[in-house]
Amino acid sequence: MQNPPTIDPDVRDDPVGWRFWRKRRYVVAILAFFGYVAAYSLRVNLSVAIVAMTSDTSETEAEFHWNSKLQGIVLSSFFYGYASTQLLGGWLSSRIGGKRVFGIGIGVTALLTVISPPLVRMNVYVFIALRIIEGIFEGLTIPCTHAIWSKWAPPLERSKLVSSSFAGTFVGTVVAMPTCAIMANKFGWSSNFYVYGTFGLVWFVLWWIYVTDDPADDPRISESELKYLQHTLGKSEKKTISHPWKAMFTSSAAWAIVAAHFSELWGFFTMLTQLPKFMKDVLNFNLDKSGYLSAIPYLILAFVLPVSGFLGDYVISKNFLSTTNVRKVTTCASFLIQTVFITMTAFTESATVAVVGLCLAIGLGGFAMSGFGINHLDIAPPHASVLLGISNTIATFGGIISPLLSGYIVQKGTAAEWRIVFLIAGAIYLIGALIYGIFASGELQKWSKNSDIEKNEDSHAYSNRALDVDTHM
Repeated sequence: MQNPPTIDPDVRDDPVGWRFWRKRRYVVAILAFFGYVAAYSLRVNLSVAIVAMTSDTSETEAEFHWNSKLQGIVLSSFFYGYASTQLLGGWLSSRIGGKRVFGIGIGVTALLTVISPPLVRMNVYVFIALRIIEGIFEGLTIPCTHAIWSKWAPPLERSKLVSSSFAGTFVGTVVAMPTCAIMANKFGWSSNFYVYGTFGLVWFVLWWIYVTDDPADDPRISESELKYLQHTLGKSEKKTISHPWKAMFTSSAAWAIVAAHFSELWGFFTMLTQLPKFMKDVLNFNLDKSGYLSAIPYLILAFVLPVSGFLGDYVISKNFLSTTNVRKVTTCASFLIQTVFITMTAFTESATVAVVGLCLAIGLGGFAMSGFGINHLDIAPPHASVLLGISNTIATFGGIISPLLSGYIVQKGTAAEWRIVFLIAGAIYLIGALIYGIFASGELQKWSKNSDIEKNEDSHAYSNRALDVDTHM
């Protein structure tokens, strides 16, 4: 076995201590975390609000009389726009910087969320159009974060920083589901849109002030941290990156990521959009209770994701497993476990077993996301944002199809109808595990290397030895 790469003592980073905010890369991670919180709370609010918008109570009649098919269209409309701009977001971030794309994407989505209530009361199809536009702007955001991390995340901290910031997606879900239920009951469903839209706008201002695309442009970064990042990642040059499109679209390692991404997002978006409705239909939970219980799986996920990232970095840094094997083990094991628990939920008649099964099926997905979700940066760092744009574009079709399919399958809200929805999700997880296990790689791909990158190999920027410490176990 090879030893992990060493760092020149002259450029070794200072210890963090308890004042972690002095490390600018951690400030970037924290603000990215809250950006994801904002982004996902802006998605989830409708999943909870739509129950209040379309359900009669003992005191009031439903404000909107949408059937299950129309509800499915409303819930999936966001993803039509979201899928259309994934690749554009990755491409734009490589041209104008991930900070701008990430900030503007969430900021505009937040603004549109604030004006949603009067527009939905005007006409449901105006609201559907608004949700599509929101999806277009938020679709820009996810790929561009890899452009940010390609300049801010040292190879042996990559899993930790990326997974910790991405955990905000699930914290946003955890916080939004119960609070949206409470606000919908106490202040009306429109409060869901006003509160979280305002939160997104406040975040946008902080992000714009405190984050830069390149460490060298950050006026608050210490000299030691800047030297450390430039030594491990290479100095960034202000030049346009040429993407090897044909090689990316014909790479088996890239398509393995796509397959895993699609599988995870199918299950994730099925649960994200349908879980409150399932708990109301099958488990007979009221809005408050379904809001709280629907949040539990994402609380587990928010905990599992950063933990799995820390473990992944530790295993790689100690040379216990190659990066390829770490990515495969975390992703495939997670998918197989998710298949087991979601199948168990499909056939149980116990509300307790169903809740536990769903919590574990969703929560343990954090291991997969810290596997395939970071894999773009392993195989092609300078092209990672575009690769993520490609994989997230294709994967987001799961977010479009699954709510529509669920809407057509679940007509009467019976357990048998929901069983079909869960079994489809379990089968897709299983197929994803098979494809990823066979074709995935954690090694820098030949098509990702170019003359500029090769110049930085001695500084551990994109060298496969520095990134992976891969021993081909």
